[in-house]
Amino acid sequence: MTNLQLDTLTDNALSLWRAHGRETPLSGVFVACSEQPKGPVHSVYQPSLCAVLQGEKVSRVGVRTYRYDAGKCLITSLEVPVRAEITSATEKQPYVALVVNIDPAVVAELLLEYMCTQDESETASEALCVHPLSDDLVDPLNRLLELASRPVDIPVLAPMINRELIWQLLKGPQRHMLRQVGLTDGKLARIGKSIAWVRENFTQPLSVPHLATLAGMSTATFHRQFKAATAMTPMQFQKSLRLQEARRLLLSESADVAQVGFAIGYESPSQFSREYRRMFGTPPGRDGNKMRSSIMLESQI
Repeated sequence: MTNLQLDTLTDNALSLWRAHGRETPLSGVFVACSEQPKGPVHSVYQPSLCAVLQGEKVSRVGVRTYRYDAGKCLITSLEVPVRAEITSATEKQPYVALVVNIDPAVVAELLLEYMCTQDESETASEALCVHPLSDDLVDPLNRLLELASRPVDIPVLAPMINRELIWQLLKGPQRHMLRQVGLTDGKLARIGKSIAWVRENFTQPLSVPHLATLAGMSTATFHRQFKAATAMTPMQFQKSLRLQEARRLLLSESADVAQVGFAIGYESPSQFSREYRRMFGTPPGRDGNKMRSSIMLESQI
């Protein structure tokens, strides 16, 4: 990829940001821009391609760290809770990134129609990986962004370009990981089934044997494969989801710390406060006040 290609893609992304902000007219396509370092921000990444066009970002999943700067992309294959920071951004050189969601159904469709999957290795088990942004991805990404100025073309051409992007990913260095997402019997796809259950039922008591059954694995194998994919145990994964939801609830002016803890599945307010502080660095009540004050300040700028 040449500097000119990257500059063109960056300009297109910035034009979208100025016109629409994070949300673009293109379904499943988002733009991020920041003139200063930010974070840490806790969120749940969806299966997606995140291309950094300017600046640098660090994403952490469990004990793993993924660092990616201009010209590199982060591929996410499963829904995972992430702690992310923008580490390089200035007013003259803002952080600019482009995110395109990946539809596992399209991955499966392309595999079934055009690719032989029987001989594919299952060596790739991590949910995230970082790779250089290749020419095969830059061209369709530019064409996708340019569609935003032609609304009449979006319903017809955007799905075709998204499909092309996924096709190129399936042929690239991250192909083993993505192919596992599309294969219903693949390790990552089976771990994904258990993750979906935890996401929908994170306030409920967690049973690892039940999750293993959902994934079609023995308990020991499931525990090993889950940690290989997410860098967390199932209990740590659930805790991360619970505490992120708690932080969202604390933005409410009327939120009571103990009530929030009970709402996300904690029986002990002291345990909730202790684990919240360990994750976010501040007790829940103080953190809620700080977040609300920050939002009020931003609204006045």
